[in-house]
Amino acid sequence: MPITRREALLSATMLAAAGLPVMANAFPEAKKSRSGPPESAALPQTAANLNPQLSCLSDFEAAAKGRVPHMAWEFFNGAAADEITMRWNLEAYQRIKLKPHVLVDVSKIDTRVHLLGQELAFPIILAPTAYHKLAHPEGELATARGAGAAHATMVVSTVATTSIEDIAKVATQPLWFQLYVQRDRGFTRELVQRAEAAGVRALCLTVDTPITGARNRELRAQFELPPELDRPNLRGLKVGGVAVATDPSAHLATGESIYTSATDPSMTWKDLDWLLSFAKVPLLTKGILNPEDADRAVKAGVAGIMVSNHGARNLDTVPATIEALPLVAEKVAGRVPVIVDGGVRRGTDVLKAIANGANAAMIGRPYLYGLSVAGDAGVARVVDILRREFEMAMALTGRPTIASIDRTVFWT
Repeated sequence: MPITRREALLSATMLAAAGLPVMANAFPEAKKSRSGPPESAALPQTAANLNPQLSCLSDFEAAAKGRVPHMAWEFFNGAAADEITMRWNLEAYQRIKLKPHVLVDVSKIDTRVHLLGQELAFPIILAPTAYHKLAHPEGELATARGAGAAHATMVVSTVATTSIEDIAKVATQPLWFQLYVQRDRGFTRELVQRAEAAGVRALCLTVDTPITGARNRELRAQFELPPELDRPNLRGLKVGGVAVATDPSAHLATGESIYTSATDPSMTWKDLDWLLSFAKVPLLTKGILNPEDADRAVKAGVAGIMVSNHGARNLDTVPATIEALPLVAEKVAGRVPVIVDGGVRRGTDVLKAIANGANAAMIGRPYLYGLSVAGDAGVARVVDILRREFEMAMALTGRPTIASIDRTVFWT
């Protein structure tokens, strides 16, 4: 779907306001000839024909930094307080050493996994992230198309800059929906029903965000959504007479209060029971670090546990998710799937997550970098790189199937 002239101008305006150059090839599909069709139509950008110098996920991060306005960059890359946990999320994977087996037949690598009645070609999922139109004019539509091209499941955020209905129209792979429970429970029920009507295959209830954390980088950058953007999934919702879809402070508390209009600090386990009473698709809890919480959630009837520290964006100095994962997985004991996010940058990280008890791993910031660089083609390329590296890691450690990956792959 080509972007509109207005969207292209918005992107250029955002870049100029941030003092960054507007690159002619940043959003190639926006460049049109006077006759109408894009000039690049003869050679559409795909994951396969992107710049070969973009060979790993960190390459996309470096490339994205020159294309994203400063305010948006600080939002995507910032974390809580001193960002200690964000560093730990990465470093914890790097500290884990691998112990390969040799002379194993790895002529066939099988990465398929089954989750919630769905077969995934590989255990890599796109985590819910907000405000994709800050990264690319087509926002979540481009992300969904990229996920489809890469055969990956995408989890759509409640605070997306595109409605769940519009995203579902372009999606060719299953969608899941991340849910923030709102103060207005009636609106929350309707939002769940909207997502289900759009065809989502699972709900991912965020449970670790009664408030947002001390996001200093966002505050210094004076982050807020540009007036041209809003939160379509929250249209019609008001808190204290303020429309949450367009409320500048809905995302981040900027005054004396620590609360925002888009989250509900009164949510308890009773609300989980309430959601489970009417949800028609599997419901997972996202944001579990404590094994006792995981056990309680499973006993309540959730379909899965997502081990997450919210990308280190809420409470600083909680452990890296890969460190919390084994304790949670042990407590869950196979009763439901366990998914982990935070710090995944290499195929070896996916291998380590599976070996530590995860059924799948999610990525967030990396695919936003891909989106920033090349829209849907960038998203697809990021996923393809990570999938390929995961296959390499399996082959080089002598683990040809998912079932063969366990803790004996660690050098202990």
